[in-house]
Amino acid sequence: MTDQAAPASATLPALGVAVAQFAPTADVDANIAEIRRLTEVAVTRGAALVVFPEYSSHFAAPLGPTALAAAQPLDGPFAAALSAIARDHGVHVVAGMVESADGAHYFNTLLAFDPAGTLVATYRKLHLYDAFGGRESEWMRAGVIEHPQTFSVGPFTVGLQTCYDVRFPEVTRWLVDAGVDLVLIPSEWVPGPAKERHWNTLVTARAIENTVFIAAADHTAPGGVGLSMVVDPMGEVIASIGAQADVAVAFIDAERLAAVRRTNPALVLRRFRVVPKED
Repeated sequence: MTDQAAPASATLPALGVAVAQFAPTADVDANIAEIRRLTEVAVTRGAALVVFPEYSSHFAAPLGPTALAAAQPLDGPFAAALSAIARDHGVHVVAGMVESADGAHYFNTLLAFDPAGTLVATYRKLHLYDAFGGRESEWMRAGVIEHPQTFSVGPFTVGLQTCYDVRFPEVTRWLVDAGVDLVLIPSEWVPGPAKERHWNTLVTARAIENTVFIAAADHTAPGGVGLSMVVDPMGEVIASIGAQADVAVAFIDAERLAAVRRTNPALVLRRFRVVPKED
């Protein structure tokens, strides 16, 4: 794990952004306890925002009936626990949950709570993982494409996307078009040949091409590859974790974002826009 030291001469206060990785299980209460523990670690290291993986509420491989049985509504006990953790520690907390849908399917949903414990944004995974041998669509519904829900933390506008979405560059650009300059990517990046390289490359590329900060939080083994990271708008990894359950904190500031965008005005020079595909 590496933590970036807070800059001493930033013109605006630096924001502590933490990525927290662990291995969620089918035991929801145990997962909540681990989220609470890692939030406490993140706060002691200076974090104001803590990002956890997707499926933080429940995970059991293969996905299917067990996840469906564990699905909860947005105002259920898992959401209430996250709200309490955010409020008790005075930080923003973002984590993934298995959300109830239509009885035969569930949503893969992200929840964002502010330091008062208020739900400030949700995000339902848009691209289902029907790839690399996975078939999420058998049990999961994709989210509806609508204007992104964003929220503010310090000087940053924050947006959400989930795991497999990072393979579709238009998702991050769609967020940036909505004013987002800090993108959070809770994930369960399934291990396999070349998958670690894909993870590192894709997360870094999304930061570079959009000149944004990215915080990506993954599962540890066996469900994920670990390697959670915070990346700056130049593609520099400024905080990271290896394979173990842990927290890494990066201190980011708005002047770094502005400086990169002066050097690389790619968003101003672009000649294409993102529009939803008609089904």
